[in-house]
Amino acid sequence: MSSKKKAAENGSAEKKADGQTAEPVKAEEPKAQAEQAEEPKTEQAEPVEVKADDEAELLRKDLAAEKDRYLRLLAEYDNYRRRSARERESTVSDARADTITKFLPVYDNLARALAQETADEAYRRGVEMIMSQFLDVLKKLGAAPVDSLGQRFDPTLHNAIMHTEDPEKGEGEIVEEFQKGFKLGDKVIRFAMVKVAN
Repeated sequence: MSSKKKAAENGSAEKKADGQTAEPVKAEEPKAQAEQAEEPKTEQAEPVEVKADDEAELLRKDLAAEKDRYLRLLAEYDNYRRRSARERESTVSDARADTITKFLPVYDNLARALAQETADEAYRRGVEMIMSQFLDVLKKLGAAPVDSLGQRFDPTLHNAIMHTEDPEKGEGEIVEEFQKGFKLGDKVIRFAMVKVAN
C-alpha cells in the first residue's frame, strides 16, 4: 500500500510536474502566437499605408488632370464667346456699311440739287432741310463725311482721278472733289474722288 501510495504520489507528482510544464508551454505558445500574429499585422499595415499613399497620389494626379481639362475648356469657351461677339459686331458693322453705301447716291443727288442755282428759296430751303436730316441719320448710324478740299492727298481716304499743276497750291493738295467720301467709325466705306494739284 505504501508502494501504491508512493506510486500514486509519484504519478500525481508527475502529473503536477507534467501540468506545471504544460502550463508554461501553453502560456508561452499564446505569447509566441500573439507575437507571430502581431508581426504579420505590422507587415500588412505597411503595404496598406503604401497602397493608400499610392491611391492618394493617383487621386491627386486625376484631380490635377481634371482641373487642367476644366481650365482649358473654360479658356476655349471664353475664346469662343469673344470670337462670336467679334463676328457679330463685324456682321452688324458690315451690314450697316452696306446699307449706308446704298443710300449714298441719295446724298450725291441732294448735293447736286443744292449746287444748282435756283430762284425758288422755299425749294432751296426744303432741299437743305432734307440734306440736314439725311446727315443726322448718317451720323446716328456712325457714318461721317470725309473732308477733302484743301487737305493733303491721303491714299487711305482719297481716290485721285485727276491731276493738275498749280503753283499757287501745295504739293499733293486736293483742289476739287467730285464725289464725297464717307467713313463708318475708322473704316472707309467710300473713298472720295478728287483732283490733286502738283
